[in-house]
Amino acid sequence: MPNTNVFRGSDASLVLAVDDNSTVEGGLADALINEYDFSNIVGRLRNVSIRIENEIKPFHEVGKRFATELRPGNINIYGTAERAHVNGALIRLLLGDGAQSPPPQGVMAQPSFNMVLNLKNPSIPENGSTLTLFGVKFEQWNFSLPEDDFVLEGVTFRAIRVGTNESG
Repeated sequence: MPNTNVFRGSDASLVLAVDDNSTVEGGLADALINEYDFSNIVGRLRNVSIRIENEIKPFHEVGKRFATELRPGNINIYGTAERAHVNGALIRLLLGDGAQSPPPQGVMAQPSFNMVLNLKNPSIPENGSTLTLFGVKFEQWNFSLPEDDFVLEGVTFRAIRVGTNESG
């Protein structure tokens, strides 16, 4: 039976994981995820958004105004997140060894990992939804130092694919 619960942002938790730490990208991410304990919870997140775009290509026949066929094109998965805890973890997940000083010479691998978003309504704990983004790489990192508000860092990311799971 499909999950029909409604959720709030406070019902969510976000963790990072690595499927294959035998690759250079997975190994880098695994070391950082373990160092910052992101396999339990990333923490202090807000404004997490995930977007999936499925490019649709319409085919128009000569003499017809409406499309006669819609063909699927590329699928793009991306999103953003803000975090109120600046400790270097997210920038290291973006730059890998490039965040060290001095940076390594030559080609640098970028960490690749999975983002797992768990939603559970505390009043119905046996029902929940999980959204997993696979092959995530951070695309941009930004830092905000406002005069009268919380210090925030933010990231934009891309993913290779997405999966869902429901319980209850």
